[in-house]
Order: sequence, then structure tokens, then C-alpha cells
Amino acid sequence: MTSCSSPEISREATIALPRKKNAVSLPADAPWTTADVIALFELPFNDLLFRAQQVHREHHEPNTVQLSTLLSIKTGGCAEDCGYCSQSAHHDTGLPASKLMELDEVLEAARAAKAQGASRFCMGAAWREPKDRDMEKIARMVSEVKSLGMETCVTLGMLKAEQAQQLKEAGLDYYNHNVDTSPEHYGNVIGTRTYEDRLETLAHARGAGLHLCSGGILGMGETRADRASMIAHLAALNPAPESVPINQLVPVPGTPLENADPVDPFEFVRTIAVARITMPKSVVRLSAGREQMDEALQALCFLAGANSIFYGDRLLTTSNPQSQRDRALMDRLGLKAQS
Repeated sequence: MTSCSSPEISREATIALPRKKNAVSLPADAPWTTADVIALFELPFNDLLFRAQQVHREHHEPNTVQLSTLLSIKTGGCAEDCGYCSQSAHHDTGLPASKLMELDEVLEAARAAKAQGASRFCMGAAWREPKDRDMEKIARMVSEVKSLGMETCVTLGMLKAEQAQQLKEAGLDYYNHNVDTSPEHYGNVIGTRTYEDRLETLAHARGAGLHLCSGGILGMGETRADRASMIAHLAALNPAPESVPINQLVPVPGTPLENADPVDPFEFVRTIAVARITMPKSVVRLSAGREQMDEALQALCFLAGANSIFYGDRLLTTSNPQSQRDRALMDRLGLKAQS
């Protein structure tokens, strides 16, 4: 299991990057520390985006965006107390709990997502952890969606090693398990599981040969240092997650974070840019909160290195820009969907 006390990463990009505000560079194999990441955050905005775009073009098609669709296959009633989540049984949000969806319903949604251009289909269940009796149904969903020619991803909470192996054998490509925030701020947001629990699940998924999808949420009362620490710890995973979703908190009435102050838009863009520089080969996904972003802000996020979005009308239990609006924006920006 990767330790959260040692955020050292081999740099995969050879671009010269500053340790501080000045132009001092580090060797290509020097580890990212939280202090290094803070220094990136503190660069002049234009310089930071320029560097992020350089790294982006070195490792990715510059005008291609990967489209994912996320379906809630089991909603509400989660035993976790995550302070941002409408699905927690600890919070009175008015969201009723539902049972696991039937296979036919999931496949209907997957076919519709593929018809609209999505190449990855993600399935999320509001559980602390899946029970063994549920795994056969989940594995069947994965297998059948995979047979449609789509990449598959699930997020089911904490995962045991044997469950991760079962999902791999069913054809799962990605396991999503966000770290959410820095280890220093984590306890202010979640009390029912630890940061180490999350790292253990990621280790189980990686051990089974699954790709990782892991990122965080901005706007939960964290500081810039917390955002830098979160990015440093994600980059410390060896290798870094193949997908890194960066979410903007959507405050939900009835949750402890319903009155959280929104993150500054430029700080959000900076976080995208820093994620791109520190994890150059990863896909950086512009995730929850896009409904609250105007088109100019989304365009800045793409410029900063975001090259994936969640695509469709819903994102678990929150609204998401409709597919036609996304396509129109991509057309205006000259962006094309990854095939």
C-alpha cells in the first residue's frame, strides 16, 4: 500500500519547472513535494497555463477530449458520512435510497451514451463497500457494457483485493475511488473512513491490474496548501492515476457543506493546470460542477490541460450540461471527441 507520508514522484515530463517563484529548475527525476506544487500554484496565471499547455501537447492530442458518461446504478442510503454527499444516510437531503438497477436498464443507458458519443461508461453505487452477493451482478454489468465496445469504469466504495480481481476478470478497465482532498484536511470532511482506507482500495485495484481513476473535490473549505498536498499525493501513486477527475463542489442542502464558499474560478483553473504538469500522462477530467461554469471558464480549463469531461444530463445525483450544449461548445473551440 502506498504511504501517504511520502509524496515522492518521478517526473515524467522533461520540461523545466520551478521549485520557487524564480526560474530555478529541478532535474527531470526529482520528486514533486507539496512545496514544489505550491510553487506551481503561485506562478503568474499566464505562465502556469503556458507551461501546462506545453506538457499537455507533449503527451496528448491537443484538441481531443475523452467523453465519459456516469450512471448511478444504486442511489442513496450510503453508510459513509462524506460532508459533501447527498447520498449519505447521515444527511437529510430528501434523496430516497434505491436498489441496484437491473441489467437491462443499465445496458439501455450505456447504449444511449454510446450513441451520443461517449467512449467510457462509468457505473456508481452508493455503498461504503460492495457486499459479495452484489459482485456477481456488478461483474455481469461490466461484462455486458464492455461487449458494447465501450471502456468500463465503476465506483463502489472500498474494495477488497479479491473483489478487484473479480472485476478485472469481468473486463473492467477503470476503478474510480477519489482521495477527495488532502490528508491534512480529510478528517474535516469525512469521519467514517480514513485516507489510508482510500489508498488501500486504490492499491487493491492496481494490484488486480485495473487502471485508476482518482481525483478530488475543490471548494470544501480547503486551503491552497491542501489542494497542493492532494495533487502531490495523487502524483505520488506509482504510477499516477490514469484518470484524474477534478470536481467543483456542488453544495447540497442538508449536507454539512451546504453553505461552503465557492472556490475562486481562477484557482480552479490553476488546479487543473497543476494536475496536468505533475501528472503529464494522465487524463485530467473536468467533472462535477460544470453546470455552474460558464463557457469561458470551461475553455480555460481545456487550455490548462483538461482533456476529458463527464458527458450527459446527470452526474450521479447532480445536473450536468446537456450533450447538445457540450457538443456546441466543443465545436466552437475546435475540439473533437476521442474515438
